Amino acid sequence: MATQFKALNTLAALATAMALVVVVLGAYVRLSDAGLGCPDWPGCYGHIGVPEHVDDVHAANSAFPERPVEAAKAWKEMVHRYVASLLGLVVLLMAAFAWRDRKKGAPVKHAILLLVLVIFQGMLGMWTVTLLVKPAIVTAHLFGGLATLALLWLMWLRTKRLQPESGGPAMLRLGMWIGLLVLIGQIFLGGWTSTNYAAMACPDLPTCHGEWIPETDFSDAFTLWRGLGVDYEGGVLSATSRITVHFSHRVWALVTVAVLLLLSIYALCTKVPASVRRWAKVLSVLILAQFALGVSNVLFTLPLAVATAHNGGAALCLLTVVALLYSLRSGSAVRPVRYVEKKS
Repeated sequence: MATQFKALNTLAALATAMALVVVVLGAYVRLSDAGLGCPDWPGCYGHIGVPEHVDDVHAANSAFPERPVEAAKAWKEMVHRYVASLLGLVVLLMAAFAWRDRKKGAPVKHAILLLVLVIFQGMLGMWTVTLLVKPAIVTAHLFGGLATLALLWLMWLRTKRLQPESGGPAMLRLGMWIGLLVLIGQIFLGGWTSTNYAAMACPDLPTCHGEWIPETDFSDAFTLWRGLGVDYEGGVLSATSRITVHFSHRVWALVTVAVLLLLSIYALCTKVPASVRRWAKVLSVLILAQFALGVSNVLFTLPLAVATAHNGGAALCLLTVVALLYSLRSGSAVRPVRYVEKKS
């Protein structure tokens, strides 16, 4: 069935793809230590682009002596900002289309929530720079990006399918909500591991420094706020605290894989709509691939491509769980108003 909100649905598809690119680019920037490639915001050393002329570079270095220009890192950061800004414009356009079609049942509140979230994301991006890649802010920025991605994906699903669906078993719906919470917890731990430079705190598998249960310090490892004026580039945690963060991420990965795989198998063995079966198959493949990427990060000492793909895999797992939850709903989220044309 053709969607009644074709323009909104097309924009949602475009914005979802862009948001996925922004999330992956953000991971690439962070993992390549380019988060402070531009020490100011929204420009770069006071420029719209990266200063490259000799005089501009000299002036930039004079203005920011603690952050001399590194063009390669600066361009990574600016490309990320450019794409994020374009995404903001697309989301603004979506809100305009939703408002235009509000009397037809367009999801206006959803579109406005997205717009507010994108604006807040821009503020988090600014604070990431001005607060010197503070882990709590960088992790919040990651969560904001994934929340934006998930809401855009849900917008596409809502505006694409207007016919009610049969839904699925209540037990499976409850299980998928639990699975979503488990996945969110794992994404937090992954983000916390990355932002605290703890990805290689345990360089061996399946043990950590030869121990099955290493020494830990949870109180220090998960202190979210450490005040202002601290430069967090390179990390400030002790070796024990970094091991704690990494080990927590590793253990919860096993929980996440077990929960999501069991839910996928349950969905495939239960009478459910065809869309649920398709997404359950996708989730089972993605979660195994994500686990393999995590193992590869340790075995091959955090290759940039693999680490970036690991972040992208987390985003795809999240989208798949959202699609499963949507497919299990017992009705359409969008109920368009039907107009009957009056005969003159």
